[in-house]
Amino acid sequence: MAKLPNKPKKLWLINFALGFVGKKQYKLVKKASKNCKNTEAQTLRNILDYAKDSEWGKAHNFADILAATTDEELFALWQKNVPPADYEDFRPFVERHKNGEENILFPGKPKMYATTSGTTKEPKWIPITNEYYDNVYSKMTKLWLYTFMMHRPHCFEGPALSIVGKDIEGYAPDGTVYGSVSGVTRRDIPDFIKCIHSAPADVFSISDYTARYYTLMRIGIEQDVHVIVTANPSTIVEMQNNVNEYFDDYVKDIENGTLNESLDISPEIRAALAPVFKPNPARAAELRELKAKYGNVLPKHYWPRLCILTTWKCGNTKVYMDKFQGSFSEDTLHQEFSYFSSECRTGLVLNGQNDTVLFPHMHYFEFISEEDLENPNPKFLQLHELEVGKRYSIYVTTFAGLYRYNMNDLIEVTGKFGTIPTIQFIQKINGIISMTGEKLHERQFIEAVGLAEEETGINTAFFVGFADVQNSVYHIYYEFKNKISDEDVKKFNDCVDAKLKSVNIEYEAKRDSLRVKDPIAHVLQEDSFAKFKEECLKKGFRDGQFKLNLLMQDEKRHAMFKELVIK
Repeated sequence: MAKLPNKPKKLWLINFALGFVGKKQYKLVKKASKNCKNTEAQTLRNILDYAKDSEWGKAHNFADILAATTDEELFALWQKNVPPADYEDFRPFVERHKNGEENILFPGKPKMYATTSGTTKEPKWIPITNEYYDNVYSKMTKLWLYTFMMHRPHCFEGPALSIVGKDIEGYAPDGTVYGSVSGVTRRDIPDFIKCIHSAPADVFSISDYTARYYTLMRIGIEQDVHVIVTANPSTIVEMQNNVNEYFDDYVKDIENGTLNESLDISPEIRAALAPVFKPNPARAAELRELKAKYGNVLPKHYWPRLCILTTWKCGNTKVYMDKFQGSFSEDTLHQEFSYFSSECRTGLVLNGQNDTVLFPHMHYFEFISEEDLENPNPKFLQLHELEVGKRYSIYVTTFAGLYRYNMNDLIEVTGKFGTIPTIQFIQKINGIISMTGEKLHERQFIEAVGLAEEETGINTAFFVGFADVQNSVYHIYYEFKNKISDEDVKKFNDCVDAKLKSVNIEYEAKRDSLRVKDPIAHVLQEDSFAKFKEECLKKGFRDGQFKLNLLMQDEKRHAMFKELVIK
């Protein structure tokens, strides 16, 4: 490979600084792992003390809970005084913060908000307090980067291609920013570390996804990238699709030091990116040689020294990883991104593989066993009570105003890090489907169909949707009250798609970025639900227990509805 001008000038400082602060944070995890029960109790006390004078803390007797003299009494008082909750329970209080009120869920006001999809058309606004940002996001990011060095010591000898959101997307009524925490974290890292990023942050302000992917890869493919960081493995697929389509355009741009003029990029962003581009005929020639030699040019060809690729690997994501099987060098470590979301960065993968170590010194966790999920009064378990090999629903309490918050996720305990359970994400639960992060709720699907009926005047007698993870597409089955033309079926299905975008910002983002394809419509026979139920009863379902979700990821049921399509 030709010598590329990408090696950080202050590599020694990056390695020294990340090594110093990373080792410090790693030691704190090791200390917490010696007795996770005691660590959790102390963390809960710290959160209670932090928020006891807030309106929420006073209403839920945080000061009284703090009076507990034993860990067992502390946990019992906590469960007695604070009910389990989902986001809608917190929304009115978050709205008050957004309008400028202080000391509602926590002391003062948030540093920022992260927005993500909710179960209604209104997105969740997740508060990020200064306490949470400084003691969780900032410290965990340093440890995360240190883990890269632990497993691949030379990983920062070349640039990192990281996919993040915009740091500022807008403002709450009181002026507090909302945006991507990953974007803010990237923005706030020390200047001497910023040089590891292959592309400037301006790239993430490009609204057109094809143009954004093109720009990221036009910059990245010129460089000797050593690390790739992106949550969704579907992003890797789309990036390679972009390479396959525009490879020759990349080469021309790299040779001339330009950025394709046909791309939908604003003049302001083009001007901000201009200093990045300089003619590089040597790299262009090298890329042309790669195409002549291999035909289909893959990451292992243009990034042969890639050390680490980190994406989600658990849950539904395997299907996307299968699509780039063999695309990367065998020496590349593909590490799980770790289990976390906008609501809570629960912990990190420390072993270089798939298992997230929960961080009891930063959050307080509770769990319900999978067998107890249907129980109206389930038993809540503490972190130290979890058993390897069993599955649980996870609840989190944070320094950012979420108390006994239902993550709506099913996780499996895979082992132990000291006394701390290690986990893997299995799936969303309770009517939520997420093929690639869209977190589409059944009630949103029902709402979208209803809105489409109102707008088009076309009415359904029955409908049901299935996630096809293999092909990253939703199949929607409609039984219409009246026979309609193929053109009207398409019109109705397109309207449902548009309404889904309007009620779920994550679905909109995944559709716009092509990670979720256009939904496919199918027309069902008359009395399709009755026919489906009849078949289920024949297979041994009890009539009194029969129920059907209208949005599923279930190949057995999907196959049954395929048989009910009008041929």
